[in-house]
Amino acid sequence: MKTDILIVGSGVAGLYCALNLPKEKKVIVVTKNKARRSDSFLAQGGICVLRDENDYDAFYEDTLKAGHYENNPDSVHIMIHSSQEVIADLVTFGVRFEKNGEKFTYTREGAHSRPRILFHEDETGKEITSHLLETARSRENITIIENYTMVDLICEKNECHGIIGHDENGTYSAIEADYTVLATGGIGGIFEHSTNYKHLTGDAIALALKYGIKLQHIDYIQIHPTTLYTEKEGREFLISESVRGEGAILLNSKGERFVNELLPRDVVANAIFAEMKKEGTKHVWLSLAPIPEEEIKAHFPNIYQRCLEEGYDVTKEPIPVVPSQHYFMGGIDVDRYSKTSMERLFAAGETACNGVHGRNRLASNSLLESLVFAKRAAKRIMEEYTEISTDKEIVIDESAYTNYKEEYKEAVLAAIERERKSHE
Repeated sequence: MKTDILIVGSGVAGLYCALNLPKEKKVIVVTKNKARRSDSFLAQGGICVLRDENDYDAFYEDTLKAGHYENNPDSVHIMIHSSQEVIADLVTFGVRFEKNGEKFTYTREGAHSRPRILFHEDETGKEITSHLLETARSRENITIIENYTMVDLICEKNECHGIIGHDENGTYSAIEADYTVLATGGIGGIFEHSTNYKHLTGDAIALALKYGIKLQHIDYIQIHPTTLYTEKEGREFLISESVRGEGAILLNSKGERFVNELLPRDVVANAIFAEMKKEGTKHVWLSLAPIPEEEIKAHFPNIYQRCLEEGYDVTKEPIPVVPSQHYFMGGIDVDRYSKTSMERLFAAGETACNGVHGRNRLASNSLLESLVFAKRAAKRIMEEYTEISTDKEIVIDESAYTNYKEEYKEAVLAAIERERKSHE
């Protein structure tokens, strides 16, 4: 196959990038699973927005404080000042944020000094991503290919010319492109306990390691403090931080509160780990008792229903929660327009690192950061657009990918461990 722009990943970053490219450009979006099975669909809490210029300093400081002041100030500035434009775009795509009359309703989450988060019930990610996906599918210039797994990049010197991958039947093929955007999401699939889909295994990071594409802070991995504890296998169900933002409290086995629930995620997660170790327990408890029952059912219907399915009525009893791997703050190093160190190759969303999040992501900055810098990628691609002139034949050696899944996983885990040790 040959296309103008190839995007690997069907989350908000990939879809929004595609939608910001001109309609005369042929765009192919490939995704490893079904298009709807991206972590973007799982985002519960919401998306941050600059309410007005009076909120800028507080928003900026909240982001840097949560990131332990290791954030890139320019990237944070770009994200905040682009937020209102992105929200306006989403509304034109049909996204329905909670309103009180004609005005947006804002909620607050941990480490935010004031409410600035827009939401749709407790399924904000699903609301945003489904509308982006529906719009992308309606565009004649955008082709979405599901169940297609990237296994390699097509490289000539330090220039990307597309990818090699296979479909669900194991049939390999090459997709050539003038420009390629990696938007493959997180790395949760390589961990035992994660809120991520299991098929998100850091493939783009593995290929960056293979070709010497610059990475940044790949040991910066966020643990979400509250996922529903279960003995069942599979993805952990996340209990949104906005639940604590609305008043829920954390309790130990004695029913005692032991931490300020609105501290940054890493601080709260560490406090939970310490309490579990002290008590010799596998989880702590989250009580929604301070939140009125009608508000729980209106604001958190998905959480309420899922907990009921697991045997807990959150309106009447606390639920067991445990920290789990949740978000990847590091990734493929990119500039302010999401360009990687390889020519014609861009990266956006969770797989990229532009420095916005620093060491620890502020709640509800993920969707915003992904959208802002995906749009900037599209803009820069079109500013520098030239066609690839080479007609070099691509030969696929399938034997080279016999054990790629384990090889890539081991490579990513080893690189993370090396980076972690270098920071000790």
